[in-house]
Amino acid sequence: MNTLVVVGVADCKVSASAGAEVTTYALGSCIGLAVYDPYVKVGGLLHYMLPDSSIMSGTERNLYKFADTGIPKLIDEVCALGASKKRLDVWAAGAANMLTTAGGFEIGKRNHQALRRILWKAGLLVQAEAIGGNQSRSVRLEIATGKFWVQEAGEERKLLQPAKKGGDKWRIAS
Repeated sequence: MNTLVVVGVADCKVSASAGAEVTTYALGSCIGLAVYDPYVKVGGLLHYMLPDSSIMSGTERNLYKFADTGIPKLIDEVCALGASKKRLDVWAAGAANMLTTAGGFEIGKRNHQALRRILWKAGLLVQAEAIGGNQSRSVRLEIATGKFWVQEAGEERKLLQPAKKGGDKWRIAS
């Protein structure tokens, strides 16, 4: 029987339990970032809200709230459970434009740019992503299999690595 591990907003969970499914809900402009080492079957999921912790007040202690502090912490936590950074599969979802007014803050776009920059500096690439648009998404990572599921508009589908270079950023299995 699988155990559902729920990741809240500005939260992160990692697991090495074969029966765990790590999930987060309602990714609007936030990003859900999943990492998984298929060799040791260790994975984790981060739900971050904002790209840059420089806006953090002196009393703010939640490092998972920001891309620049949460992403390195996620990687450190899965590696502490035996994962190797070199073997990590990486998926991302979210970064939607939930506010359609012109001149908005474009938090989703800025979150995605921060994600790409931070992962590039860490030597990691995103295998597949469901990014942008204007709909909320929920995601789920199966620790036993390493399958990453995205639910959007009421449909849940497995997110796969692109079949060829130069193709779509992502594709969904049926």
